[in-house]
Formats: sequence, C-alpha cells, structure tokens
Amino acid sequence: MTQATAIIVGASSHLGRELVTQLTQEGTRVGVLVPDPEQMTEFIQSLGGTVEVEALPITDPDGAMAAFENLWQRMGGAHLVLVNTGLNTYHPDLPWQIEADIIKVNVQGFALICNTAFRLLRQQGYGQLAAINSIAGQRGGPAVAYHASKAFAQNYLEGLSMHAQRLKLPITITDLQLGLLDKAAMQQSRFWLQPLPKVAGQILRALKKGKRRAYITRRWALVAWLIRLLPEYIYNTRHWKKKGKH
Repeated sequence: MTQATAIIVGASSHLGRELVTQLTQEGTRVGVLVPDPEQMTEFIQSLGGTVEVEALPITDPDGAMAAFENLWQRMGGAHLVLVNTGLNTYHPDLPWQIEADIIKVNVQGFALICNTAFRLLRQQGYGQLAAINSIAGQRGGPAVAYHASKAFAQNYLEGLSMHAQRLKLPITITDLQLGLLDKAAMQQSRFWLQPLPKVAGQILRALKKGKRRAYITRRWALVAWLIRLLPEYIYNTRHWKKKGKH
C-alpha cells in the first residue's frame, strides 16, 4: 500500500505543529513549508526527524512558488496539501502598513500557494487541497483587512472547486472554517476554545471525509449561520453602545 503524503504550508503555529504530530503518528509522510526552518528543528527531531522542511518566503511570489515546487519534487508529489498561512493584526487607527501586510500574506500569498498547489495536483491527476480559513470571512469586522481576506479565501477555494468539477478532475477542495478562536481566548471561554488536539483531530476527520466545507469545531457552525442571518443594525454592535452626554 502506498504511503500517504501531505504538505503543510505554514506549520510553525501551535495548530500546525499539532497537525504535523497527528499526521506523522498515523504514518503519513509529511513535508512542511515555514518562514524559519531553524525554529522547527527541535520539534522535528522530537518526531524522529522524518519531516521534510523547506523555507517559505511567503511575501516573495517567485521565491514562494519555487520553494513549494522544490518540496513537491522532493516529496514526489502529495495526496494532501494543507494551507495554514494567515496574518491577523488589529490597530484601531487602521494604519495602512498593517492592512497591506495582511493583504500581502492572506490574499496574495494565499492565492499563490493555492494556485501552485492546484496546478501540481492537476498534473499529478488527483489529490486534495485544503485551507484553514475562518468564519470571520462571513461578514466584515473591526480587523477590516483580515475579515476581507478570509472572504477572499472562501471564494477562491469555491472557485477552485468549481474549476476542478468543470475539468472533471478527482481533486477535492476543502474549506476548513475555524471559529473565532482569538475572541474565545480573550474571553477565556472554555466552551468555545477547545484543546488543540481536538481541533486538529476534527480537521483531519473532515479531510478524510473529503468535505467541501467544515466548521472547526462543529459548534461554530451555528455561530456562522447566525452571523450570516443577522441584519447589519444588530451585527454592528456599535449601535448598542450608549452615547455619552455632551
């Protein structure tokens, strides 16, 4: 039986490392693309040193494409490509540099990696392309560029799925919609903030089922549904704040 192979783009986060750990424990051969491979050395050694690593200059289109193609060749292709890149920074003054950085990583970098992966999967003739996205893309929000970038990612993945269907390609596109974990962490909500092993486990189960879209964890599906339905005068919570006396 052929060994399963997976490439994870952006595996240096806590969630990315947990996904690598669970995949290797299942016997999957894993390759990762990360900004700084040296930061992964100790972690990879703890897994037995079996993980292939490649540096990813996400803001350099030519360099990022070359890095992905290099790892793809070293791996001999992959059954799964999981994209886990994303930048989320908020400042009330909305300085342009922060917005520009988010757009460069979450839009340009994301699209480049997905486009490159789709092209290689098409040449290979099969596979699965998945991305860790966010329900923040359902509506606009205070972190303006971040919310907009997640809406872009959702639509980009849907477009790739439609393209694969038109071409009759056995390529599965999966949009993994994570809940508002940053907000849950700030509120210290144990109900909404689930342990990383559980989050990673649900992601891998959704991937194995070949789902087109999955909410992680599943209870966030209700929140996403409510967000879509709320009229703007309710969704925009600023209208609920009491006006101060003049």
